[in-house]
Amino acid sequence: MRVLVICPHFAPDVAPTGEVMDSIVAGLADLGHRIHVVTALPWYRHHAIDSGWEGRVVRRERTPWGVVTRLHPFPSDKGNLLARAASFLGFTILALVAALRRAPGEGRPDVVLTMSPPLVLGVSGWLAARRWRVPLVFNIQDVFPDVAVEVGAITSRPVIAAATWLERFLYRRSAGVTVLSEDLRRNLAAKLAGHRPERVEIIPNFVDTERIVPSDRRTPYRDEFGLGDRTVVMYAGNLGFSQSVELLVDAAAHFAEVPEVVFVVNGAGSAKDSLVARGAGLSNLIWVGYQPRERLGEVLASADIHCVLLKPGLAASSVPSKTYAILAAGRPCVASIDVGSEVDRMLTAAQCGIAVPPDDLAAFTTALSDLLDNPAGRSEMGAAARTWVESWLSPAAVAEAYESLFERVLSARR
Repeated sequence: MRVLVICPHFAPDVAPTGEVMDSIVAGLADLGHRIHVVTALPWYRHHAIDSGWEGRVVRRERTPWGVVTRLHPFPSDKGNLLARAASFLGFTILALVAALRRAPGEGRPDVVLTMSPPLVLGVSGWLAARRWRVPLVFNIQDVFPDVAVEVGAITSRPVIAAATWLERFLYRRSAGVTVLSEDLRRNLAAKLAGHRPERVEIIPNFVDTERIVPSDRRTPYRDEFGLGDRTVVMYAGNLGFSQSVELLVDAAAHFAEVPEVVFVVNGAGSAKDSLVARGAGLSNLIWVGYQPRERLGEVLASADIHCVLLKPGLAASSVPSKTYAILAAGRPCVASIDVGSEVDRMLTAAQCGIAVPPDDLAAFTTALSDLLDNPAGRSEMGAAARTWVESWLSPAAVAEAYESLFERVLSARR
């Protein structure tokens, strides 16, 4: 089978969705399929083209399993929504041009797999599928515009109406739509009521339990950033509109007089400047930028407690995939997230963490206190986390799930 993949990030880019797609492609390649990946040049770490990749709008590389076409993503200020929209549009147009052409040395595709967000990239996937007369499978990582509307990033009624129309337009023209959880499946199925909602299928993101393993907490990362032997409470990930990282900053203020505890924020994003200002003067709060992908296991091992932070109302539109990596590292988790959400259910079922209502500082600090005062309990939760996640889907199983979906939509088309 020949698969055309259109996605915003791909290794060596460090974006979480890039790692997801990289492993899906690797799994499909192991199953013997040929793949043409249309993606962006690496840019996520600094929101600018990575060093060594500048100077060309299009770069193409051959691999043992096919071809990767990398395109300029027109990076812009993450805080400027109009500039970001223009960037997404520019990249979408380039991606469409690349997807409409047959990859050098490759045959025509049998199926198109496109990832969202950005939602507009689905247009490239739909038009490419029409051009090649093949099915489109739409991979949804976060539901747009729901997330942007919920956090107030988009308030214009015409823009919301246009995005909502485009969302439903693309779902209805996809042979299959994949989501990460039952919450997201219900969301999309409701939007497809009367238009084959059964096309929405759950294929969760995987965790690579061979690459991420429980490790000693005394790491070079701790030495590098002066963490010593203190108990580390960490948030690692994007600092944007959807994450309540201010909750961690306020928790650091709450524990400011506890010298053996330090809070670490590992990441970057549009909200970082305001968050740093909010935490000014806190000696127990340390800011660390994105680390290379190869250090992920070390970063996760360096923390004693990890945090998953999502603003209220977003659990039906987004699943923080970092949760799976935290559990694979054998660390307990405190999640500030909607009650009854996928992450809430997961932590309860695995008995590997504590979920509290979103943006509830009192509940959040109480949960942290419970874990900080109970090192033995933290160890038990970490062990339970690892045991539970080992039963989760492997990268190979996720690739097989996509292969099965491709075969079904191709059979239905025939």
